[in-house]
Amino acid sequence: MSHILVIDDDEFFREVLVHMLHRDGHQVTEAHDGVKALALLQHLRPDVIMTDILMPNMDGVEFIAELSRQSNNTPVIAMSGGRRAITTAFNLESAKLMGVKATLAKPIAHSALRAALHEVLP
Repeated sequence: MSHILVIDDDEFFREVLVHMLHRDGHQVTEAHDGVKALALLQHLRPDVIMTDILMPNMDGVEFIAELSRQSNNTPVIAMSGGRRAITTAFNLESAKLMGVKATLAKPIAHSALRAALHEVLP
């Protein structure tokens, strides 16, 4: 199957997501924020990147912008659960404007995950 880089600061959510991806036969690499993910991308070439939007150190929007500056064309799926004044819809719409290929609102159903991956993978 595919190699997927999952970026999310919520360890429990990341574990659940990785479990779902492994069940579908994907290889997964994990990062807890955009800084770690950029370091991994120095030697890693995933087929898809899944990133949370709200994270410490380097959030998903900053990460997506940096990918664009580096001319990295790896398809990105943005994920968000929103927080207080910042809604999930706002976060995901912002990501779409930055060129992500698909979005997922948390919590993520396994069927929605499969559909998003089907949308971005050739």
